[in-house]
Amino acid sequence: MSLKKINSALISVYDKGGLAPIIEELNRLNVKLYSTGGTQRFIEGMGVQVEAVENVTSYPSILDGRVKTLHPKVFGGLLARREEAHLAQLEQYDIPEIDLVIVDLYPFEDTATSTDDESAIIEKIDIGGISLIRAAAKNYKDVVVVPSKEEYSLFLEMLKDNQGFTSVEMRKELARRAFKVSSHYDTAIYTYFLDGQEDDAFKHSIHQAKVLRYGENPHQKGIFYGNLDEQFEKLNGKALSYNNLVDIDAAVSLMAEFKDAEPTFAVLKHTNSCGVATRTTVLEAWEAALAGDNISAFGGILICNSTIDLLTAEAIDKIFYEVVMAPNFTDKAKAHLSKKKKRVLLKIKSFDVRAKSFKSLLNGVIEQDTDLKMESADDFKTVTKTAPTAEQINDLIFANKCVKHLKSNTIVLIKNNQLIGMGCGQTSRVDACKQAIAKAHAFGFDTKGAVMASDAFFPFPDCVEIAHKAGICAVVQPGGSIKDQESIDYCDQNDIPMVMTGTRHFKH
Repeated sequence: MSLKKINSALISVYDKGGLAPIIEELNRLNVKLYSTGGTQRFIEGMGVQVEAVENVTSYPSILDGRVKTLHPKVFGGLLARREEAHLAQLEQYDIPEIDLVIVDLYPFEDTATSTDDESAIIEKIDIGGISLIRAAAKNYKDVVVVPSKEEYSLFLEMLKDNQGFTSVEMRKELARRAFKVSSHYDTAIYTYFLDGQEDDAFKHSIHQAKVLRYGENPHQKGIFYGNLDEQFEKLNGKALSYNNLVDIDAAVSLMAEFKDAEPTFAVLKHTNSCGVATRTTVLEAWEAALAGDNISAFGGILICNSTIDLLTAEAIDKIFYEVVMAPNFTDKAKAHLSKKKKRVLLKIKSFDVRAKSFKSLLNGVIEQDTDLKMESADDFKTVTKTAPTAEQINDLIFANKCVKHLKSNTIVLIKNNQLIGMGCGQTSRVDACKQAIAKAHAFGFDTKGAVMASDAFFPFPDCVEIAHKAGICAVVQPGGSIKDQESIDYCDQNDIPMVMTGTRHFKH
């Protein structure tokens, strides 16, 4: 394995955090350091000798610091191949070799998400730093690049383990990371400038693009493509995160089923509803929804189909939640809920759900028609000898709406227009059924007299048997199993009405 010794380094970073141990190790290895501006002062403050880039280029930092490293004597030292012809030119023009570049770019994304001041955002577009990264990465056969503070620990370990020597494999891996940093940085800038403009690649689906704080987890990057202003008016709170947006989408899709109903409240967690209820007042709807699972409600997303008043605002303010959405808020409710500056309040302009759904997977994207179908009582086909009562039909319709928006396999239990138990995301329908009953009992609900909905058919009569033993009084399911009759027979033997819809609502 061919190793190269690091003899010189150019360091130019925005965030100095974590840099000191690297400076100390480079100093111990007698590496000559070049720097400029704040980084130079930081190194000098450590008592380590460093030469100003301005001494190399014979040009001062100009244009308010916009031009510091952009000079042939810097980029020549980075881009020169360590071979006779190039080295001769370096000597001819008195250009020092630079074996290592350490850069941490201006925080463009953080600035773009924390302010609307365009001049402040534009100033955080790094020019010199990104150029240094690309030049060093291009010449990875001879130059080491550390493109962000995320690579500090890896690089420090390399330094210590190899006493300042690097292999081409090490340098190539860091170059790969450098181009990833460069690509992401340029994409963030591009999406900021997109700002409502469409290009050929996005013209059918993208109106705006916004860099998010991060994706599902802090180590993942995230960008939202779309126009939230068409559907919401943001009344208060911090910038929406990736997870917020995913949950909000699920919440709006669910509440679209109840947009014309009496006051309905829903609580969602990780896209699944843990509480849904319809009542005669908004406050009663909230209290009933929360009762469905007051543990999972912590940190959840709240949505209502009616105006939220002060009494309701005071009631929901007793728990911690991320986002609350409603078609409107009374002035007093809005003022009360806005006391916490980070809490997100969204005024829903429309419950319209997009007609097409997209998902990225493998090396492409799949598209489908959004599941916009919802069955009414007219679509219910009674398949048992006993027909459901009017009250049971009302709850069965409610149950069918809820089950459609939970992850498969799923079972929901509804009693008096209230979600009292649900099992979702299970690999067997039996497990989902048992989970729904267990959750209902855990939160103090009597399952006797409740109705059950399933997102797909029952392959065996085991679920209706388990439900019957828990006191379930009526069932709605799509049907379509070759053993449908076995479930029907069990219901007939136990005087349980069952209706079939003919429509499956899988949700993966």
